[in-house]
Amino acid sequence: MPPRGPLVPPVYLVAALALMALLHFFVPVAILLSEPYRYAGAALIALSLGFGFWAVYLFRKADTGVVPFTPVKALVAHGPYRFTRNPMYLAMAGLLLGTGVLFGSLAPLIVIPVFIALIEWRFILAEEAMLAAELGEAYLEYKARVRRWL
Repeated sequence: MPPRGPLVPPVYLVAALALMALLHFFVPVAILLSEPYRYAGAALIALSLGFGFWAVYLFRKADTGVVPFTPVKALVAHGPYRFTRNPMYLAMAGLLLGTGVLFGSLAPLIVIPVFIALIEWRFILAEEAMLAAELGEAYLEYKARVRRWL
């Protein structure tokens, strides 16, 4: 069943970022990266933002819903959607990875696989079922051709 209410993916992203900051400042466990290497995280964040905004732009251009479980008007299968069925979620995971690298400590990194698992369970699986029901064979062919993440 699709989730209802205000808990959309960006809310999970903000919660994950806050948890990463708390873990970094209060339970860093081990420092993995120091300056200047930590600044590679800024590059990952910038790339992830660009990737995510590109994906959103293509949805808006196709006049289809960006918010999960809103009506689907078109199957977008070009741009970043040639490489991943979920570029917006991948961009969010990239933002978390970039943030973890920027922090440079170990503890924040444990949030990333938890975030990915939660997003998959709360959104992706239901979205895939909805897309298969609404778009039929076109979506199933796309799903067979393009991986969920990378």
